[in-house]
Amino acid sequence: MGQSPPSAVPAARQALRVLSHLGAQRGPVPASAVARDLGIPRSACYRILTALVDHGYAIHYPEDRRYGLGYAAYELSSGFSRQAPLSRLGAPILAALVDHVGETAHLGVLDGTDVIYLLEQRAPHRPVLITDVGVRLPAHQTATGRSLLACLPATQLRALYVEDPVDRRSARPFRDLPHLRRTLGEVTRAGFAAESGEVSDGFASVAVAIRDRNGWPAASLAVTFPHGNVPEESWPDLAHRIERFASELGRRLSGAAPAR
Repeated sequence: MGQSPPSAVPAARQALRVLSHLGAQRGPVPASAVARDLGIPRSACYRILTALVDHGYAIHYPEDRRYGLGYAAYELSSGFSRQAPLSRLGAPILAALVDHVGETAHLGVLDGTDVIYLLEQRAPHRPVLITDVGVRLPAHQTATGRSLLACLPATQLRALYVEDPVDRRSARPFRDLPHLRRTLGEVTRAGFAAESGEVSDGFASVAVAIRDRNGWPAASLAVTFPHGNVPEESWPDLAHRIERFASELGRRLSGAAPAR
């Protein structure tokens, strides 16, 4: 294999530094702040950001004069999440959660405006659900998706939903963006997401987001149950129980040492 020109290696390193820096922020940031934080000349920083935008790894928000992660970066993140680390680390936690609550649990990740289900652990004597492994559903319709969307900054949410979300089962607009924002605000205040009968008739779901070490949503852990099994007033308690397992999976994903 031929070697890269010497000048290409530092340029690649700088681009990776900028990309990593964008990924560590809570939201889009000005180019001047990126240059300052990384000690990169502004002209070089703008060139790197322009290249990242051209390839989809960054998004430029001209009204705000800020830059954030692009869809290609999310695809990389989702690709990593769909591979062995998340599935292998999540499987035993999912099994333990099912043993703990006695209902079916699943693990999903955000992919654009969709949620993809990576793992499902069915509780004994429970039916097959639509949220089987590999199934893709509109994120705004599901508790799993809402828990993840609620973690995104407003600018990221606006970039994802340039048009109203669509209910694919009817091919008609399902919710307008203002309604979705209000729904996600309720999720943020409650600390968990829930839905009842919006995915499968007669079933409800409660979901909690799993954040990575930078606070970004890496996945969501959810429990689905026949609506009569868990009354709505008990959903916060169920969410609290799910949170314990979600926190443990988040700790394992970040490589943190076990709590003593």
